[in-house]
Amino acid sequence: MKPYLSHSKTGIQRPLVSVLLAGLTLLTSCNRSSNDLKTLQQQVWKNPKDAGAYMLLGNGYARSERYSEAADAYKSALAINPKLEEANHALGAVAFNQKNYAESLKYFQKHLEYAPKDSLTLYDIGNAYMQLKQFDKAAESYSAAIDNSESFTEAHYNLAICYLNTGQRAEAQTIYEWLLKKNNYLAVSLQKHFTKEKRR
Repeated sequence: MKPYLSHSKTGIQRPLVSVLLAGLTLLTSCNRSSNDLKTLQQQVWKNPKDAGAYMLLGNGYARSERYSEAADAYKSALAINPKLEEANHALGAVAFNQKNYAESLKYFQKHLEYAPKDSLTLYDIGNAYMQLKQFDKAAESYSAAIDNSESFTEAHYNLAICYLNTGQRAEAQTIYEWLLKKNNYLAVSLQKHFTKEKRR
């Protein structure tokens, strides 16, 4: 089941259950991943006051789904440079991937302080609220993301899911009709939610 979509800052669209971190690329080999991590760890050891090195190490751990270690690396980066806003977003993504949605909200909202109109961060906040089943708050976040990026089809889709969960079928139908013109895949997926809602 695909309750809604999450979006990666790399432009990859994926069904929820994970938010991908900015700048991450998936590695195809476990050995390469292990070697990359060793190289990144060595960079941190050589430059213990380099926040960027900790960010890269955190990204390496996150790629390997070693989320606790990734969080430690991002926190180290923030300790060195408290204005490193991307570390807050990365910590939010790590918490989200660990299904700690309340914690992820805290970090995403902190990141939003630096970029109040960032559509992707607003979208991530919506995803966290959606997981917490706070559909009204999720809808507000998705709407704000759309206000800043009208063609953000995934945000429209997730907003429609919120509407269906709060009994606003007409509003969801309007989004469905818009998606038919913009993204047929999402429109078809949304249609399945209408069918499930009728069965309730």
